[in-house]
Parts: sequence; C-alpha cells; structure tokens
Amino acid sequence: MPDSNTPFSPPRVALVGFGEAGSTFARSGGWQGHARGWDVLAERRAAMADCGVDAAADPAAALAGADIVLSLVTADAALPAAQDYAALLPAGALWCDLNSVAPQTKRAAAEAIAAAGGRYVDVAVMAPVDPAALDVPLLLAGEHAGAAETALKALGFGKTRIVGEEIGRASAIKMIRSVMVKGLEALTSECAAAAQAAGVFDEVMASLDASEKAIGWAAKTAYNKERMDTHGLRRAAEMEEVCKTLAALGIEPVMSEGTVKLQRRAGEGARTRKDQAA
Repeated sequence: MPDSNTPFSPPRVALVGFGEAGSTFARSGGWQGHARGWDVLAERRAAMADCGVDAAADPAAALAGADIVLSLVTADAALPAAQDYAALLPAGALWCDLNSVAPQTKRAAAEAIAAAGGRYVDVAVMAPVDPAALDVPLLLAGEHAGAAETALKALGFGKTRIVGEEIGRASAIKMIRSVMVKGLEALTSECAAAAQAAGVFDEVMASLDASEKAIGWAAKTAYNKERMDTHGLRRAAEMEEVCKTLAALGIEPVMSEGTVKLQRRAGEGARTRKDQAA
C-alpha cells in the first residue's frame, strides 16, 4: 500500500460507448487525464472533451494501457463489442460490462474477453444514471468482481455490491426486475391510450388514484410516457434481452414481448416527431 505521502493514482479507464451513461459518469467523476473513450458515432466522440475524456482515434488507442474498461454500448452491440475489442485489451485489464443484456449474452461476452487474457465482470446498473451519476447502484458478479469493485470505487462509484461469482447473476437480477419496471410503463401507456380514446381519462385516473396514493396516476402516466418517448428504443432492446432471459428459464414472455412492441413504438414515434420538428 502507498504511504500517505504518495500521490493517489486512479485507474486508467477506457469507455467503450459514450451515450447518456458514459457522459454522465465521466462528467461526475472528473476523470481528466486518465480516461480515454471510443464511440462509433463521431458526434459522441466530439462530446468527450467536455466531459474530461480524451477521444481516441480508434478502439485500439482507446483501450491501450487501460486498467479498467466500462462497456456502455447499446444492448445489441454489447456482445459484438466484447468480441471485436477483446484482442485489443491489455493483459489482465478489467472489462466491466454495464449493458442491459441477458445472462447468456454476458456469458458469451465473458468467454471472448477471457480467451484474450482480459478479466470480465458482469455489472448491472439498477437505476437511471441521471441524476444519480456515480451514486447509481451497481451489482457486480463474476470471478473478478472484487477487483472491479475496488477499481470502480477508486473512480468514484459509491454504491457497488457483489452478488456472486457466477457471470450472469447480476444481469439476471436486472433483467427480471425489468419485467416489472418496463412492463408497468407499457401497461400504463396502453391503459391511458384506451382511456383517452373512450373519453374517460380523468375518470380512470381518479379510479386508480383511489387505490394508490403515493403519486397520482395522471402524474405517473405522464412520467411513464416521458420515459418511453425518451428511452423507448433502448428499453425495447433491453426488453428483447429480458425475453431471452425468461425463455431460457422456461417462462413464456407474453407480456414482455408486448412491452418490446410498445416501448419501440413510443421511441420511434418520438424520434419521428423530433426529425419533423428539426
């Protein structure tokens, strides 16, 4: 251990994917000087400098010398990212997969990372990263979860918890929880649409309020709609992974498959309206 006179040297972190999560973490963490990033989108690479992250010219440059990698891509890119970039990892580097994908997807990614000499960690992000930022709860699983927890704490993450050594355990908790969280959003959307079409929206909301008072259903409906409009495409991709999770458990994902459709429809509709307004 370094003595008290030895300057603290934080781990060198590489971010693969720089969307909402990556930019929020970097801005909050103040990782200037020891963070590099890569994103396939040029506009996201251009946003890195404002968050204290050096934008790399290519994935190899982003990963060179990294102690820990935060994989923060879209759900459909989580496995390809691990497979494509595994050979670029320094020996022994931690690959923290924070993507919302099925346990079997994470196990496949872990095989690719381990085969290249890296250390894979299954990480589940258990709440919205905005506004929680580095205080967002993280569940960690895998043989190298302890080492990852130490590195993540050094980067400023304050709410980490190891849930086991089995890759996919953290993901299973997140995926199964999403059945309820994203499903309720989709059910709320369906209920509200029917109530509005029938001209009885206020009456239905008041009836729901009578049985649940923590937050009024009109406010809850507006909140759920905003979540679906803003994050519907990403949540649809996550819910497809949820469907895989349930199917692997022998559970037919009837409601979850419907949630995929409604989340995607909301996200696509919001994107179309934004494009038309531009």
